[in-house]
Amino acid sequence: MNYQHLIEKIYQEVKPSIGKGKVANYIPALERVDINSFGFAMRTKSGEEYFIGEALKPFSAQSISKLLTLVLCLNNDDTIFDSKVGIEPSGNAFNSLVQLEYENGIPRNPFINAGALVITDILLSQYTNPEDEILFFARELAQNHGIDYNIEVRNSEKETGFRNAALVNFMKSYGNIHNNVERVLDCYFTHCSLEMSCLDLVRAFSFLANNGTHSNGQHVLSYRQNKKVNSLLLTCGTYDAVGKFAYKVGLPAKSGVGGGIIAVIPNEMTLAVWSPGLDKSGNSVVGSLFLELFTTYTGKSIF
Repeated sequence: MNYQHLIEKIYQEVKPSIGKGKVANYIPALERVDINSFGFAMRTKSGEEYFIGEALKPFSAQSISKLLTLVLCLNNDDTIFDSKVGIEPSGNAFNSLVQLEYENGIPRNPFINAGALVITDILLSQYTNPEDEILFFARELAQNHGIDYNIEVRNSEKETGFRNAALVNFMKSYGNIHNNVERVLDCYFTHCSLEMSCLDLVRAFSFLANNGTHSNGQHVLSYRQNKKVNSLLLTCGTYDAVGKFAYKVGLPAKSGVGGGIIAVIPNEMTLAVWSPGLDKSGNSVVGSLFLELFTTYTGKSIF
């Protein structure tokens, strides 16, 4: 299949929709992002890469960093789903407080904010300086030592992150947070400010399309762990729109309110798209459409 020709064709189809949706204006530093930005990259299991638009331009990963921190955490502790974090879709907004009280401070899954805060807390117990470990891990996987945090974005989130502060304090009251609350929040806001390009993302997460083995030969996850992570991406990775995303796109994926989506076709390829205009659930409008057309035209989905 001529993938470059295909992605150029899809780009022309989605081009009229670029600019639709809204940027994540509740984070002041992201409010200034150009809503007309667009990039796409893909990497096959055999190492072929194709891209279009601003695929090499770094953008705010936001919740995509939750996938990175989960994988890093699983490298050290394979029991986190036994008692600390659930594995079910939330059905509520990513920053919702509602379910935590009913479920005794145990977040539904690691990709909503509450779950990612618990994962961050675990990393703080595993590492002296998890921010450095997360950054090193991202650079190593993406094979790009220029990847870094955006301190302006981190500070912007920290200044307006009242809901996240409520979440972590609430879970602390249930004994599901073990480190200092402010330290957990600081680490969380920092890793959410990570900036990566579409090309960085498909390279970094190439192991998800290869049973846990990175394209550089590194065994990032076991086959069993990799299967579980991909299943969580399908059922929990796109906020409270996972059913709609599975119905239309049919791939495990993780989105972020920076406008990025990383998606996986198991045993075949990784895909990443960036377009900052978001729908009501916080997923990229054009990114979702691009992936839907990609799976439609190629006939490649997990269904």
